[in-house]
Formats: sequence, C-alpha cells, structure tokens
Amino acid sequence: VVPAYPPPESEDDESWVWTQIKAEARRDADAEPALASFLYATVLSHPSLPRSLSFHLANKLCSSTLLSTLLYDLFLASLTAHPSLRAAVVADLLAARARDPACVGFSHCLLNYKGFLAIQAHRVAHVLWAQNRRPLALALQSRVADVFAVDIHPAAVVGKAILLDHATGVVIGETAVVGDNVSILHHVTLGGTGKAVGDRHPKIGDGVLIGAGATILGNVMIGAGAKIGAGSVVLIDVPARSTAVGNPARLIGGRKGDSDKDEDMPGESMDHTSFIRQWSDYTI
Repeated sequence: VVPAYPPPESEDDESWVWTQIKAEARRDADAEPALASFLYATVLSHPSLPRSLSFHLANKLCSSTLLSTLLYDLFLASLTAHPSLRAAVVADLLAARARDPACVGFSHCLLNYKGFLAIQAHRVAHVLWAQNRRPLALALQSRVADVFAVDIHPAAVVGKAILLDHATGVVIGETAVVGDNVSILHHVTLGGTGKAVGDRHPKIGDGVLIGAGATILGNVMIGAGAKIGAGSVVLIDVPARSTAVGNPARLIGGRKGDSDKDEDMPGESMDHTSFIRQWSDYTI
C-alpha cells in the first residue's frame, strides 16, 4: 500500500518522498510490464531522488550536441551542492500531489509533469546564471523551452512549493520574482511592457493563484494571497488577498474578514471561482 501523503511534520521529507516514489514505481512496474524497463532505468536503479531526477532531466533535455551524460553531471552537481534545491524539489512534489486532483502519485509528477520538470531545470539554470556561467544557463533555458514549452529566464527568482499546472506556454521574464506556494496555470505570461530595461517584470507574492491565460506586465506587485482570474490582463499592482479579473483587469475587492491561515491561500486551495460571489454584475 502506498500512502497518499506524508505524515504530519515528517522529520525527513526528502527520504519519505523518495520512499513513496520507489514504492509507486515498483507497483506500476508490476502492473504494467511495458513500463518496467523505463521505471527501473529512471527510478528503481537510483539510490536517491537527486540522482533519479538528474537522470530523467538529462534524458529529456539532451540533444545530439548537448549530451545526456554532461547534463546528468551538471544537474547532479547542482543538486548535491545546494540543499535548498533539493528542498525545493520535495516541496514542489508535495505541492503537486496536494493541489492537483489529477496527480495520482509522486512518481507520476516526477516522471510526467512537464511543469515540475521545467521548474527543476530552471533552478539549475538559475544557479549557473549566478555563477556567471550564462551561456550554459541560456542554452539550458532554450532546451527547456523546446522540450517543455515553458520559457523561464535563468535570472528569474522562483520560490518553492510551486505548481505549474499543465504548464504549456508559461513565460517568466528576466527580473520576475515568484514567491512560495504559488500556483500558475498554462499560458500565463509574467512579462515586460516593451523595450524597457532594468527591473521590468512582475513580482508575485506568496500564495498567489494565477489562472490560465493571464498576462501580467511590467514591474507590478501581486500581493500575497491574491488571485488573478483566467484570461486577465494585469498592468497595475494587485493588493494582498484581492482578486483581479478582466481585460484590463479590475479588482473585485479584498477578502475582508478571512483568516491568514495557509489553507486559505488561493495558491494552495486552487479556488478559481469564489470571486464570483463578490462580482455583483456577473451574468451569463
């Protein structure tokens, strides 16, 4: 039996999650022999989550001139040298499992969720960027865009417990900042307003939910716990725990009287439609 979620206040989340991933992989290999070789090579033959993830990313992102062995060494070296990267990997896995009802297991996310894989590759590219290995960081960004259809500049700062749900078409610009516990759906753009230089991209607070197809442009602040409706175009700051919808976006008011408990944060609850109660002229 594979438990669905970790026990409360687990002392070693990485070890626990890795144990679950291996148990799920064994179960699936037994149930579906066609996947047994893939599951063994990608999960069961590895002694740790960083090695499995590095192997999987390397094989996903390699090309005829960017070899999988080189990428494997690159990913593993970064994950080994930076414990914060490994903690973010685990937080992202837990976030996907908790927030996405279509996520049937941790191994499913690790192996098949391109949003999860794109974020992990970005974290390594961000380390390379900070080390002034910028040509390699940009080459990795390009491969991620080609393979996963997710384009995140390696200089962008991304927190942990991030869910890129579906992920296709997500664009995050060079000076963007994304906080912790944020959920972003497909075809979201965190972009600039044109040819401006310098600090020119959005800053997304903790616990924000950004709906499918939303576009946020310029150096604007989206406050913690805010919600951006699907298809919205946001050009101004959005206060914390407010909802912005429409094109151009307008505010539907703050969530007055709500508590600040984590479970009430839209980025974690994935509640896309509660704002309709506050939109008095909403009609179909």
